[in-house]
Amino acid sequence: MTIKLKIKQQIAKYLPGNCLQATTQSFKTLFPKNFRVTCIASGLKFTEGPLWSADSQCLLFSDIPANRIYKFADGQLTVFREPSGNANGLTRDRQRRLITCEEGSRRLTRTELDGTITVLCDRFGNQKLNSPNDVIVKQDGSIYFTDPPYGIQPEQQEQPVQGVYYLSIDGMLKLVVQDFIAPNGLALSPDERTLYIDDSSERCHIRAFDVQADGSLTGDRVFCAMSTPGVSGNPDGMKVDQAGHLYATGPGGVWVFEPDGTHLGTIVFPEQPSNCAWGDADWCSLYVTACSSVYRIRVNIPGIPVP
Repeated sequence: MTIKLKIKQQIAKYLPGNCLQATTQSFKTLFPKNFRVTCIASGLKFTEGPLWSADSQCLLFSDIPANRIYKFADGQLTVFREPSGNANGLTRDRQRRLITCEEGSRRLTRTELDGTITVLCDRFGNQKLNSPNDVIVKQDGSIYFTDPPYGIQPEQQEQPVQGVYYLSIDGMLKLVVQDFIAPNGLALSPDERTLYIDDSSERCHIRAFDVQADGSLTGDRVFCAMSTPGVSGNPDGMKVDQAGHLYATGPGGVWVFEPDGTHLGTIVFPEQPSNCAWGDADWCSLYVTACSSVYRIRVNIPGIPVP
């Protein structure tokens, strides 16, 4: 049942002009001249997993410790699902079915069009998954997701690694990378030939892989380092625009990169961002979850649509 909430909303909170910290001259051309950061919801516990629903023109996002998925539409915030299995990352497949990383339930699920929930996977081998964190669906319907141990205690971990998994369209689950300390956000390039995965550990970097036809990953290389002296935070959620720019939440804000790894600049937020998603009818809005709030910015180049 959807429950309307009374949550403080700052519908037009503008940050100072220095919120666009450029490291290249081209950075500010990615944004409109009247650029601003707008807080659309606040007073939450810890927000994650933003997802724009194109058919209903609304934003879904997770509040992990609250055990809820929220829906933001027409200026109102309501509960979409409670309990949510301590949902984290959200996306949709080509049939517009919701795919959810349930961190607390330690499983990846799909919400069918009739509202029923199908467990896509909760084990690898005979052992429970750690706590699925973030997820992306390819054009062919296959899925990649990360499985760090953030949602469990050390004694609960059964998997010997913090893995990245590939779920084929016929339901076969394969471990494709196993040497991450804390695999977290992931994103595909526009042509789906490159998969970006970040490590939210002391490594504080994003790696890039070449995607093979069978779902396996080759060509492992460090795409960029994101550690900044004196600035807290680690790489987390990521999205790619239609020109191939990578927007990655990290220390101090959302970092923007060229496809070759050049750091163009950082969008600074008043809270540490956790994840982001493209949205609105033109896909030129970036919704950013950040600790207790959700923000929205406008960009000039549209993001890659989700069904």
